[in-house]
Amino acid sequence: MSAPLLVLHGLVAGYGDVPVLHGVDLTVESGELVALVGSNGAGKTTLLRAVSRLLKSGGEIRFGGTDIAAREPEAVFGLGLVQVPEGRQLFPRMSVEENLLMGAYRRRDRAAIGASLAQSFDLFPVLAARRRQMAGSLSGGEQQMCAIARALMAAPRLLMIDEMSLGLAPIIVDRLLDVLVKIRGQGVTILLVEQDVFAALSVADRGYVLEHGRIVRAASAAELKSDPALQRAYLGAEDAP
Repeated sequence: MSAPLLVLHGLVAGYGDVPVLHGVDLTVESGELVALVGSNGAGKTTLLRAVSRLLKSGGEIRFGGTDIAAREPEAVFGLGLVQVPEGRQLFPRMSVEENLLMGAYRRRDRAAIGASLAQSFDLFPVLAARRRQMAGSLSGGEQQMCAIARALMAAPRLLMIDEMSLGLAPIIVDRLLDVLVKIRGQGVTILLVEQDVFAALSVADRGYVLEHGRIVRAASAAELKSDPALQRAYLGAEDAP
C-alpha cells in the first residue's frame, strides 16, 4: 500500500509568541478530495501556510514521502504542492491568460503548457471568453475561477484551496464545487479549506474539523454531514438538514 501523499503529525505553528496550531495530525491520500473545515480563526489558513512553508512550524510534514519541514516555499512548490490563497491574489493589471501563464512559470514543456491552458479554458469557459480581459475587472466568482486555473497551470500533485467560497453567491460556489469534482476526476488531489462547512463536505471524501488549532473530529464526509453536533455548531438547530 502506498504512503499518503500528505502527512502532518504533531504540527505546531503560530505567529511570534502566539501559538495557533497545537499538534495537528492529518493525512491526504493520493486522489482524494479532503475538506478541512472550521470557523473563522480556527487556524485553517495557518495550517496551509505551514504546509506551504510560508510559516515556520514544528512537527512532521511529509509530502510524497519526503520530509519538507525544512524546505523553502519555492522548493515545496517545485514538488507539486500548490496553493490557491485566500483572496485570490491575482495580478489585476494583467490579462486572464497572462495570469494563467504565470502559474506555469517553472515549466519548460511548451506543448504541455498549451494543453494545460486549453484544459483550464475547458473547465472554465467564461475565462476563455475573457482571456484578454484584465483580471482586476472580473467579477468575484470569475476571479476565483482564474485563481484556481492559475494553480492548475503549475501541474499540481496536491491542490490546496483556501476559503474558496469567501464573498461568493451560493450559485457560484455550487459551480466551483462541481469543477473541483471534475479536477479530482482528472487525477489532482485536493485539500479544500473552508469556513462553509457543509458546502465543502458535499464534495469531499473525508473531512477534518479544526477548532482552536486542534483537530476535534475526523471522519468520512457523509458521517460529518450527518453529525447532529456539527449541524448545531455550524448551521444552528433551526437550519440543520
